[in-house]
Amino acid sequence: MTTVIQQLKIAILEDNDDRTVTMRAALADEFAMYEHHFLPTAPLMLAWLERHLSEAIAISLDHDLELPPDAIDRTDPGDGRQVADALAARAPNCPVIIHTTNVPAGDGMETVLAEAGWQTFRVTPYDDLRWIREAWQPLVREATPPRESLSSA
Repeated sequence: MTTVIQQLKIAILEDNDDRTVTMRAALADEFAMYEHHFLPTAPLMLAWLERHLSEAIAISLDHDLELPPDAIDRTDPGDGRQVADALAARAPNCPVIIHTTNVPAGDGMETVLAEAGWQTFRVTPYDDLRWIREAWQPLVREATPPRESLSSA
């Protein structure tokens, strides 16, 4: 019998290419032991969560998702609240970081998740991409268990 060890994963709902590049670099620097999955639309994130939620060690959600101007597929990208609502209907299994400039929408996401028992962290982006290294990366660090606890599990 072969034992399959699943790689723990960090999933990020983010549609902005510049943010994604900077977040990937931040995760590569400090969280290389986890798989990193960037999903640009709510439907793609929801499909990913259906298959991998049990393997997620942290989730990060933006709210406002834009349809790229050059997109051939004009399907609505949805928003982070759709993902938060879907997570709230499931048993909590990892922390959720909310990273959005849309403060009222972020408040709603945080409330629905907290009421369902999910641990949440929050960052409001600032100064172009600077917030990713200064505020978001430390929240990912805080949200994920120390390496020692993973190796002893």
